Amino acid sequence: MVEPWQDTTLPAHVRAADLLARMTTEEKTAQLSSVWIGADTEGADVAPGQHTYAARSAALDALLPYGLGQLTRPFGTVPVDPAEGAARLAELQRLIRAGNRFALPAIAHDECLTGFTAWQATVFPTPLAWGATFDPELITEMARAIGTSMRAVGVHQGLAPVLDVVRDPRWGRTEECIGEDPYLVGTIGTAYVRGLETAGIVATLKHFAGYSASRAARNHAPASLGPRELADVILPPFEMALRDGGARSVMPAYNDIDGLPAHAHTQLLTGLLREQWGFTGTVVSDYYGVSLLEEAHRVADGEQQAARLAIAAGVDVELPAARCFSPADPLPEDLLDRAALRVLTQKCELGLLDPDWEPVTGGEPVDLNPPHMRDLAQKVAEESVVLLANDSGVLPLRDGLRIALLGPLADEQAAMLGCYTFPRHVGVHHPELPTGIEVPTLGEALRAELPGAVFVDEPAAAEVCLAVVGDRSGLFGRGSSGEGCDAEDLQLPYGQAELLDDALASGVPVVIIVLSGRPYALGRWADRAAAVVQAFFPGQEGGGAVAGVLSGRVEPSGRLPLGVPRTPGGQPAPYLAPPLGRHGFPSTVDPTPLYPFGHGLSYTTFTWDTPQCDAPELPTDGETTLRLTVRNTGERPGTEVVQLYLHDPVGTVARPEVRLVGYVRVTLDAGASAEVHATFPADLAAYTGADGRRVVEPGALELRVAASSEHVHHTVPLTLTGPVREVGHERRMRCELRVK
Repeated sequence: MVEPWQDTTLPAHVRAADLLARMTTEEKTAQLSSVWIGADTEGADVAPGQHTYAARSAALDALLPYGLGQLTRPFGTVPVDPAEGAARLAELQRLIRAGNRFALPAIAHDECLTGFTAWQATVFPTPLAWGATFDPELITEMARAIGTSMRAVGVHQGLAPVLDVVRDPRWGRTEECIGEDPYLVGTIGTAYVRGLETAGIVATLKHFAGYSASRAARNHAPASLGPRELADVILPPFEMALRDGGARSVMPAYNDIDGLPAHAHTQLLTGLLREQWGFTGTVVSDYYGVSLLEEAHRVADGEQQAARLAIAAGVDVELPAARCFSPADPLPEDLLDRAALRVLTQKCELGLLDPDWEPVTGGEPVDLNPPHMRDLAQKVAEESVVLLANDSGVLPLRDGLRIALLGPLADEQAAMLGCYTFPRHVGVHHPELPTGIEVPTLGEALRAELPGAVFVDEPAAAEVCLAVVGDRSGLFGRGSSGEGCDAEDLQLPYGQAELLDDALASGVPVVIIVLSGRPYALGRWADRAAAVVQAFFPGQEGGGAVAGVLSGRVEPSGRLPLGVPRTPGGQPAPYLAPPLGRHGFPSTVDPTPLYPFGHGLSYTTFTWDTPQCDAPELPTDGETTLRLTVRNTGERPGTEVVQLYLHDPVGTVARPEVRLVGYVRVTLDAGASAEVHATFPADLAAYTGADGRRVVEPGALELRVAASSEHVHHTVPLTLTGPVREVGHERRMRCELRVK
């Protein structure tokens, strides 16, 4: 007889509720628990407090009689051959099913920030590079491929994307973020979510919320956020990715906001997320985030109180291991039922409650780095490289030059890989094993790109000097960029400033190439450099992508997802700042970036005709359309990124001088043109006022059609008419731009 919870014709929530009613307290609690098999209690951490907490977490054997909610990082903990990993995961699922009376499997989750974090899997560029592409469609395609590879080996949930809006790039996790603008983060992040979810993988939005706004950019530090900055800068990317992307899981942040830790923040996790936004998925803790309520935030007196605070706030699952959510310490029955129902509903949606469910068997050869994945990694890398300066015209390089290639990062794989790539996250602890994928260094790629060039070690013998500087990624101090690798200022690390000084003193034209996880202050050298190129940890195909841009084989089309500072201490960057956050009286400090948000050059030239506006006057609930012709007036094909910014001259609170509200890539052959249509809804003029309401107000606005936040081609005055209009979760959050 098929029980109602096994009946695939019934809705998921009905099946889950039927199963919940049959469960004991211990069985319900087990569904909120996880096990991290293979997590070290010695050696280097890959999660905060891993050594301490792993030794004090529940073992699989103790939970088996009751079931298990999640299996933590079956591929991202130690190197494992993909086929063997799939077979091992399948065997674990059989063991878990055999141990509990309902034969329920666990949800297996893993990291997927720069591709599936598994040995031998394709390594894509880091999220800052996604932002630099300004190409949501490409990011959706990338994420779909990543999700498909995860699904093929039995993984159900991916812990990505990171939707933290960069507020101070000294923060070590800047490389994991998409950019400093909430619209860019929201649209690119939503694109990633859509790709992962359409592949059948549960996307997990993190870190909810305010993590990137920590004081002095210190990891886990308190976030000094006012309610309007939280509402208008930090939260919109999460809202967009849930509503438009269909993300099914959310992970709270490690920080507190005004003294309230996110893992115990009822208004955030229940009031906003559930009641206002209507989220019905699961909230999974960040690793040991529930334990940190006791041991770091000190808002709980013991593990049981930490568990009660978290589950009351809205945390459904404790990751990465069961320490506080324990069957031995019963949770309040109503809260336990609420969380367990959410978990069981999601398991039902994943097919894990179906009578005929079987784990992916494994055993057959599995290729996690097939040609089409490598091609995608290459395309994302190529679109993400940003040409910042080229005043001398030294780029593109011609073959046959004598080239001085300087800097240790020129021939180091670490310059390509972010901290959540398998080689830098896990592989560094296993030096006895090969990387598992080919990662050409920039030096190797350049030698292949320019076979006729002669490469030398000293500028004196060269016609051009390529000075390669930037970061090595790592975790918790094992790199200059990455989780727990915060910086006191934005001076280049590892003594690389002296490298640039010496190169520029040679008198040979110098191209500065930055391979990094954050922007660094370049004002000391930029006006003397022949050219400047920026790539944000561009992944396994990044060496070829940067080399291709330098040679001219690849037309540069990346745009900065955050500004590059002029000086090391001018923080935070001024983008999204109101007038008094910018340069001018009454401060002697000039925070103006050397290269602003959205900046990027090409090897060709473009002209932009004056835009035509259908309706310069529109109601506060209306929309208008702009039409603009872009022409490639150069001799090479190229891509221009048309960006649309909103300027609000007068508000009831201090407003950003400009903020991005739309963008589109326009790829044109030499001499070709295209018409860009931009549909601007008045909802995008909404902001949170002094009373906490998000409103669209009547009055004057200005749309700026621009090549960056500072390079404006045209301004279009608008007037909103009618009453003040309050808008909520259903407001329009996008300006649709189309190329015709």
